[in-house]
Amino acid sequence: MPIGQRVVLIGGGHNALITAFYLAKGGFKPLVLERREMVGGGAITEEFHPGFRASTLAHTLGPLRANVARDLQLDNFDCEILYPDPRVFAPTPDGKALLFYNDVAKTAAEIARISAKDSAKYAQFASALEETAGFFTQLSSITPPAIDKPTPEDLWSLLKTGRSVRSLGKSGIFDLLRWGPMAVADFVAEFFETELLRAVIAARGIFGAALGPWSAGSTAVLLLRAAADVHPVGSAAFPRGGLGSFTRALAESAKQAGAEIRTDAEVRHILIKDGAVTGIVLADGEEIAVEAVVSGVDPKRTFFQLVDPTQLDPTFANRMKNFRANGTVAKVNLALASLPAFTALDATEGFLKALSGRIHIGPEIDYLERAFDASKYGEFSKAPWLDVTIPTILDPSLAPDGNHVLSAYVQFAPFKLKEGNWDSRRHDLGRAVVKTLAAYAPNLPSLIEYMQVITPLDFERSYGFTGGHIFHGELALDQLFTMRPVLDWARYKTPIRGLFLCGSGTHPGNGLTGASGVNAAREIIRDLR
Repeated sequence: MPIGQRVVLIGGGHNALITAFYLAKGGFKPLVLERREMVGGGAITEEFHPGFRASTLAHTLGPLRANVARDLQLDNFDCEILYPDPRVFAPTPDGKALLFYNDVAKTAAEIARISAKDSAKYAQFASALEETAGFFTQLSSITPPAIDKPTPEDLWSLLKTGRSVRSLGKSGIFDLLRWGPMAVADFVAEFFETELLRAVIAARGIFGAALGPWSAGSTAVLLLRAAADVHPVGSAAFPRGGLGSFTRALAESAKQAGAEIRTDAEVRHILIKDGAVTGIVLADGEEIAVEAVVSGVDPKRTFFQLVDPTQLDPTFANRMKNFRANGTVAKVNLALASLPAFTALDATEGFLKALSGRIHIGPEIDYLERAFDASKYGEFSKAPWLDVTIPTILDPSLAPDGNHVLSAYVQFAPFKLKEGNWDSRRHDLGRAVVKTLAAYAPNLPSLIEYMQVITPLDFERSYGFTGGHIFHGELALDQLFTMRPVLDWARYKTPIRGLFLCGSGTHPGNGLTGASGVNAAREIIRDLR
């Protein structure tokens, strides 16, 4: 295909915007079509109550991969990233708490108040995680190899990955092989004895997944996340103005590189002839002829709604049908009259800093497991694990003077309820979240001016995530690397010539890091040239 030809990208999520940037830099003419009135996908800022704005879905940055951030130069587009310290505050119902600082030694000193043994182990754990993360960082940056006929590039990538494994040494390699399939509850128990400490670190292995801490393979998810941020409790980074300012900067960078972006442009159908893409049809009937289409939406939506299923090979269609993508996460955004008072914090100067990062509500491993148990049987947890932020502490512009926004990820909430439906039970979920928070901040219920509850069904219906899955498909051992989204088709290509994938349903598919987008761009440019 000659350079300069048009490539259409479906969906304006962060990965699609990053792919569009690299395609434009590569000499192509990418056109991004976003069905909503704004780009951003799951990383957007919206007003949910007069004067109150929140990062509606995702509320922390990945972090963005360093090479992507460097290439897109987001600083040039008024995108300021705020880094709280401490990054996580983890209270217990009986008034105790742990603070996790950016500095390992400072966090170890904090842990020493509860357990001298765990304090000594914390630095060892951080070091082990950093060593292992190097391998996963390398793995996240390569295209999964062709199983039957690996290319020279595949062999070179595998050689480099092999070198990063060898650098771990004999004991490190043994740990890597042992840890991957392990339940994250067992993994953290190898290092720590304090339940609260175990629960905060283990939570990373089950976030956004249909896994509890005792589920096999949950450690692999934690290690994959450590590739993006080696800190034991993960990232806490907030763009000023919410996640929408981050994706707006991505869009501006892509446009400056030569991409075109259209909002309110819903793609209804991908046109295919003789096994190859020929164009797309918009909801208003407009047809656009193209040489290639890159789908930034999830694989199930791509193949079962945008493509005529009769165009798919039966084996591929069956594998894709079995790709698990039922979400387990809900989101609750609260407009508050003032800042809630947590019983684990003194009303001193330090309490504002303590609440400026992420707040982990889930004091024990078994608490997290019980929250997961409910979802296995079609019920949302009455005592959910919550990942909470109060972004207005660092960024007061998101609410009127003196007011605050509280943003909470809620796990576990299954896409399909056994009894009733999400439209009739959304407020039950909201009440469960408020009741759970009130055990740690008793005055919170009296401060609520408005509550927005976003259910897994809303994730699908309003935001386009099939099955309500925020990562476009389950993060599990059998749906990672060469099997993401399905075996034989993990290289961003699809069985339809000229149709590619670039979203989180591809490798490594792990939050707001941009890894899927930049990996996909590399393969698309190589293929189209």
